[in-house]
Amino acid sequence: MAGSVNKVILIGNLGRDPEIRTLNSGDRVANLRIATSESWRDKASGERKEKTEWHQVVVFNEHIVKTCENYLQKGSTIYVEGSLQTRKYTDQQGVEKYSTEIVLQKFGGVLTMLGGKPQGEGERTQGDDYSSGSSSGGANKPSGPRESYDLNDDIPF
Repeated sequence: MAGSVNKVILIGNLGRDPEIRTLNSGDRVANLRIATSESWRDKASGERKEKTEWHQVVVFNEHIVKTCENYLQKGSTIYVEGSLQTRKYTDQQGVEKYSTEIVLQKFGGVLTMLGGKPQGEGERTQGDDYSSGSSSGGANKPSGPRESYDLNDDIPF
């Protein structure tokens, strides 16, 4: 058994358009802000309450970066799998700060579009799944829309 697991799974909505940057190495990175919400009914007042959490997602996988750039916008609903990482940085005033992010590495992580830009110009939006490649270093290929199966179909056995 593995000593530990670091895996984060989120389904949420983008709070702003993806921010695409190019690093000094030439690699491109996408930064996403994802909102997840939970709601409940307050026992004392009977009032419906809602709490929203904001998550910073950093994408290093070039194929997923392209998907973010071409298909995602503020309000898009996405499914993300990555790992949790905390980094330390110094702000402009010289104060050390920490930031915890969900990271999709070059050869790790998954992003599935559950909703996106309005359909047009042949763009696919529903159910597009752009997972990272295997650790063998092969090229990542979009798997395309996932097939759905009707459980009410006749079973041939």
